[in-house]
Amino acid sequence: MSLTNPPDLTARTRAGLAEALAGRGGRRSFLLFVGPALIASIAYVDPGNYATNIQAGARYGYALLWVVLVANLVAMLFQALSARLGIATGRNLAELCRDHLPRPLVWAMWVVSELAAMATDLAEFLGGAIGLSLLFSLPLFWGMVVTAVVTYALLMLEGRGFRPMELLVGAFVGIISLCYLLELFIAPVDWSEAVQGIISPALPDAAALTIAVGIIGATIMPHAIFLHSGLTQNRLPGASVAQKRRLVRFSNIEVVVALALAGAVNMAMVLMAAAAFHQGHPEVAEIETAYHSLTPILGGAAATAFLVSLIASGVSSSVVGTMAGQMIMQGFLHMHIPVWLRRLVTMLPAFVVVGLGVNATQALVLSQVALSIALPVPMLALLWFVSRRAVMGEFVPALPLRALAGLGAVVVLALNLVLLAEAAGWVALEM
Repeated sequence: MSLTNPPDLTARTRAGLAEALAGRGGRRSFLLFVGPALIASIAYVDPGNYATNIQAGARYGYALLWVVLVANLVAMLFQALSARLGIATGRNLAELCRDHLPRPLVWAMWVVSELAAMATDLAEFLGGAIGLSLLFSLPLFWGMVVTAVVTYALLMLEGRGFRPMELLVGAFVGIISLCYLLELFIAPVDWSEAVQGIISPALPDAAALTIAVGIIGATIMPHAIFLHSGLTQNRLPGASVAQKRRLVRFSNIEVVVALALAGAVNMAMVLMAAAAFHQGHPEVAEIETAYHSLTPILGGAAATAFLVSLIASGVSSSVVGTMAGQMIMQGFLHMHIPVWLRRLVTMLPAFVVVGLGVNATQALVLSQVALSIALPVPMLALLWFVSRRAVMGEFVPALPLRALAGLGAVVVLALNLVLLAEAAGWVALEM
């Protein structure tokens, strides 16, 4: 009898992937390919999305559903390109930047990306803490402490390989999805108007443009673009060109399915807010207000489902955000720091914000400004590398796909400039 330990879950997954790519996998072997896009999809249902989607549904009903759809399609394209980059090169986006770009530019890109990671974690960490404090009637400070402990404990799974973390995040995605499925059964959604909102692009007024830009800014996240290439780079070490080709094919399918699910959750947020708040409470724009308003409008079950989904979103997106921050630092600087230190650094801004009594809405606006400033770094770098045959070899995307990605980048970056201008004016008025 062998005394050696059985292979762990990650090793078994790699062995199964190799079997599946060789054509010897069973009917369920496609499940082995599910994971990287699922983890990245958490960035698309984080607490920042809750705020923008609630505001969109409350103020404009179903009219901005088309914006959610467009943002999700652009996100699919860039996440697929990021996954392709990791599979084709065996390197992540931050590492390629370090290896191929001038050193001063690399340092500047790292600083901007680190600030974006901290800004992202501010919204994610606060979202989970707000959900815990509301659900269990805790002071916000203790909600933050519990969130910090839980996220750190979950991050320890990363040391056991990629598969346990993929399964954990998949469970959180399932919780969020089930909660919003319940919301749709409870909320009196006008489905004919919802369909019109998806197929008839329109902006009811100038303020709707700001919310539309906010939806896009909260959907396409810098850290998710960096992260996806890292999640695929070592999934099957030593893969042949033929195996990589099939991996890319399966990855594209997973990206479409995972981000379609995330997009459906975002649409469900808008649908719930439109059904619950648009007619009598269009002023609802914050998470806490939405929770307190849901109980008398839709009942306790809807309000509880909302908070459970928010907690799942905040905790899981904070875990994934910390993973992305680790990858960004290690990729750009070739330097590793302990997870506990990384977790401490990224959650400190949230404690500072709460400790100083900063208005939560203003903090959210400033975090979105930081993300808007940072977004060109991964988007343009990704387009540059995937278009270079010296980097990608035969895995350079077709010209129409690269042109479509370039158009998406131009549109997103132009809209982010609008967000920056609007935010600057908003902050100036507050001062």
